[in-house]
Amino acid sequence: MAGWNADTAAGPLGSGTVTLVEGSSFCISSANGDIHPELPHGVFHLDTRILSRWNLTINGKPLEPLAAETKEPYRALFAGRLQLSDGYADSPLIVERLREVGTGIRERITIRNYSAELAECQIVLAIEADFADLFEVKEARIQRRWAETRDQDGDSLEIQARWQDVRKGVVVKADGANATADGLTFEIVIPPYGQWSTRLNVVPTDNGARPDAPFVHPAPGEMSPSDRRRQEWVAKIPALQMGNRSIQRTLRRSYDDLGALRIEDPGHPERVVVAAGAPWFMTLFGRDSLWASEMSLPVDPSLALGTLKTLADRQGTVVDVMSEEEPGKILHEVRLDVSSGLALGGKSAYYGSVDATPLFVVVLGSVSRWGFDKETIATLLPNADRALEWIREYGDRDGDGFVEYERLNDHGLVNQGWKDSWDGINFADGTLAEPPIALCEVQAYVHGAYVARSWMAYDAGDLALAAELRDRAATLKRRFNEQFWLPDKGYYAVALDRDKRPVDACASNMGHCLWFGLVDEDKAPQMVERLMSPEMFSGWGVRTLASDMRAYNPASYHNGSVWPHDNALIVAGLLRYGFVEEAQRIATALLEAAEYSGGRLPELFCGFSRDQFAEPVPYPTACSPQAWAATTPILLVTSLMRYDAHISQGGLWLDPVLPDSYGELHITNAPMGSGRITIDISGSAASVQGIPEGLVLHRGQRPWITDLVEQAKLHPEK
Repeated sequence: MAGWNADTAAGPLGSGTVTLVEGSSFCISSANGDIHPELPHGVFHLDTRILSRWNLTINGKPLEPLAAETKEPYRALFAGRLQLSDGYADSPLIVERLREVGTGIRERITIRNYSAELAECQIVLAIEADFADLFEVKEARIQRRWAETRDQDGDSLEIQARWQDVRKGVVVKADGANATADGLTFEIVIPPYGQWSTRLNVVPTDNGARPDAPFVHPAPGEMSPSDRRRQEWVAKIPALQMGNRSIQRTLRRSYDDLGALRIEDPGHPERVVVAAGAPWFMTLFGRDSLWASEMSLPVDPSLALGTLKTLADRQGTVVDVMSEEEPGKILHEVRLDVSSGLALGGKSAYYGSVDATPLFVVVLGSVSRWGFDKETIATLLPNADRALEWIREYGDRDGDGFVEYERLNDHGLVNQGWKDSWDGINFADGTLAEPPIALCEVQAYVHGAYVARSWMAYDAGDLALAAELRDRAATLKRRFNEQFWLPDKGYYAVALDRDKRPVDACASNMGHCLWFGLVDEDKAPQMVERLMSPEMFSGWGVRTLASDMRAYNPASYHNGSVWPHDNALIVAGLLRYGFVEEAQRIATALLEAAEYSGGRLPELFCGFSRDQFAEPVPYPTACSPQAWAATTPILLVTSLMRYDAHISQGGLWLDPVLPDSYGELHITNAPMGSGRITIDISGSAASVQGIPEGLVLHRGQRPWITDLVEQAKLHPEK
């Protein structure tokens, strides 16, 4: 997902970690609900850790974890018990902690006494707030030391800290507490078979000011802001029922996670965009947010429009070596509250991504198909044209027709495609590719950008621009198949290196080229055979790197792991080229993998063979929930539905090839043009009700933009 080099990998979170997320806030804790500063735990708001310790003890002893259940992406219930001194007898004291994250956290602690004896309890909640930047926590390199003050006032503790000219703070308040310099204490007696409860609030302050809407417990019968936000989200997205209850649960979990990962553009609160993922990337990422928006178009097309507008506002305008900004370039990531020198490139916005810029144009083309008015699309066309200028002027620095990358400073990402770990691009013998590097999938995205903009130009009557970009796309496809294809191996090189040598590792990247139509028809069967080989297909999905490559490691980040979003793009591409059985096999394997993680696909999992391990092996530091993993089930199912729209062409398309094991599918409230439709699928039979006036239902594959551009009369008859 988001990038890292050898010195910026996240440390392990610890066993049984629970992650809660709501917008730009999240909480990471242990299985008993405690937060430990020596681990990358904490409550984070706007990329700052506002709680670094939150440890509950009763009579001097920590809680033994019993269960931790995530009720919603932003709420969890923890159950634990007090350990007895002898270590053998069952404890009669059971502790429940119901926690919700938002602008801070709310928590209700309940202790139940299952004994005929009264229980005297001294409850201590140790509290610390180091106000560390997210990067400092993630990489275990906390260096700043804030000047701290602590003020106690009855049941409230306020921690204030200053670093240079920055002031931050947090207020912790609990019913019936006695605040001390170290935290909160309670002296209680619980009667036999009785219980005791308290409510706690944690609210951040910024320069002494508290949030406009304090994060407090709702009144009895009222919904919390997070619940209201979720209810509004559920009301606007499709509702589904599926014969296969496991897949139904996975899709509904995807909807929930996608809803929790929505964040607002601070400058335009009406715009909602998709954050990349928890715990470390709860912010706007160019590549990740664009892909997640594209993959979720059938659920909520407005997410893509909000993401495009927000990225357009931050499109590069100058050359900046440190942030790698360049005119027309789309950023890699934005940080909300990062001190200079801590983020990639040393600034709050970093532009070291080779693929976000062409993907911006691709997604704009998709948004235009889904029925937004021409005036809305027209306002973004200048940004698309500046993106294409970046491709020509900066992306293709040597003028060979391919877009390549090489970082501009020692603090940026070594690799700047989606496999952005330092060792992610290598030859079959394990040798690292040297930059500038031209990735195969990036050429596919560029091809897609040319075709998308060509069609939008044709739609607007600009035949000259449409013809120019169509010709660019055709030239790129021809040259790609000449230089990237490895006839002796039967697959495409993952990249060209600085000497224009094909980087001959067998990697999953080439699968993306199928979706964009960059693969020659005669080469597709060999390539697909390799993708589905035992070396590539683990039984749970296609590996990022084949097991017979020298750099293969099933427990690596990019050299043998399985990434759900990567596989979803491959599935969509396989269906484009008519490989239905292969697409069904991969999609089913991934949806089965989700069963082992509560219906939620993680960012990635290890690439061990399904024959070796009967369950997917988790990758220790995978993000979860994560945007393009959350949208993977959506793309898998809609791809197998062969469901798509092109409003200006007056149609929606539906031609399902869902496996029998998926059962019947019933979808209501699905956005389509100016209305909402209902879809019913049973086997290959499909029906749609509520089609808006002017649209027609077609059976078969929606015409690809590449085909429409080829068929368009872009030159006047001579």
